[in-house]
Parts: sequence; structure tokens; C-alpha cells
Amino acid sequence: MQKVPMTLQGYDAMTSELKFLKGTERPAIIQAIAEAREHGDLSENAEYHAARERQSFVEGRIAELEDQSSRAEVIDPAKLSGDSVKFGATVVIADCETDEESTYQIVGEFEADLTKRMISVTSPMARAMIGKAVGDVFEVNSPGGTRDYEVVSVTFK
Repeated sequence: MQKVPMTLQGYDAMTSELKFLKGTERPAIIQAIAEAREHGDLSENAEYHAARERQSFVEGRIAELEDQSSRAEVIDPAKLSGDSVKFGATVVIADCETDEESTYQIVGEFEADLTKRMISVTSPMARAMIGKAVGDVFEVNSPGGTRDYEVVSVTFK
């Protein structure tokens, strides 16, 4: 069984979602199905079919979250240190062509969110920068072509 690395914040968010789905969503769906059944013929009951579809989605999500949490390897980036890029690091990189700087934190797949500048440890960008130190240049193959970046800083918070 392969461990799934994630930060403490990611683990907390996942367990919170799991608790919500099991404690709030699941009972609400069961109630909705019961009410829809009271309306009679199930073959033409749109409310019943919608509730069953929602139940299927929620049960699938619960199974996914339970699997992820059972395999979770929680890593606290604040307890890490070093000069090289690894899981949990917050990395400032500069595009070698434009000198434009970007900041990313390397996190687990479950918690990756590009709008928050959190990239998955399995993403091409993170895989290319893992093991690099400040001043190192690395190459990333992207749909727009190959780009070179330089590691400006590495912090753990």
C-alpha cells in the first residue's frame, strides 16, 4: 500500500470534508430518498433519481477520502529544513527568459490548488525542482514548450 504524502492542513481539510459528508450529507440524502419514495411511482420520479445520483456521488467521495486518509503520511513542513527543494517546501523560482518570479508550495495531490499556488508533488513542475538548491536551474516540459527556471529561495513554513 503506497503512502500518500500530505501536509497537516491538507489532512485536516480532508478529514473535515469526510466528517461533513458522513454526518450531514449522507443523512440528508437518505431523508430525500425517503421523501421521494412517498410520492409514489419511482420510475417517473425525478426527485428520487436526483437523490440516488447524489447518493452515488457522495458515497464515491466518502470511499475516496477514506482510502486517502488511511494511506496518509502527514508531514509538517514547519519541522523540515534544508537548502534543497523537497515535499512541503515553499519555493520561489524565476523564469530564466523573462526573470518573472513565482512562488509555489509543494503539497500532496489531494490538496493541490494552483489558485493558492500549491502544486502537487507529482506535477511536472514539482518533479523537476525536487532536489534542486538555491541557484540551480531546472527545465520543465510544458504544453507551451520547454522552459528553464532558476530556484531563487527555498523555505519551510
